[in-house]
Amino acid sequence: MSNLGNKEIMSANIKRLMKRKNVTRTQMADDLSLKYTTLTDWINGKTYPRIDNIEKMATYFKVSKSDLVESYDPNSVEPVDLDKALSEEGMAMFDGKPLSEEYKKALLAMLRAEKRGD
Repeated sequence: MSNLGNKEIMSANIKRLMKRKNVTRTQMADDLSLKYTTLTDWINGKTYPRIDNIEKMATYFKVSKSDLVESYDPNSVEPVDLDKALSEEGMAMFDGKPLSEEYKKALLAMLRAEKRGD
């Protein structure tokens, strides 16, 4: 169980998910039609978003609402659907950088060939 409060947990999760998506505060605020200062307050743990904004962020990051509001355990292993991750724009990263669409297509082709036994 975490000793962090709800605002701090939300703050840490937003930061983690922004890093994973490789998005800036400005870009995220624009994408979600939020005020930059409002998003910054959430990121700094000053305020807590309403449920409608939690839902917006969950959709934006393609995670469940619980991934935003509950403590993140980096030791828990979540399965990754590689087909989905490589098929969706901006979802796959390597060494902290998004994979190009061309590279993702090549990886998918390799995985599918391996599955067929080619």
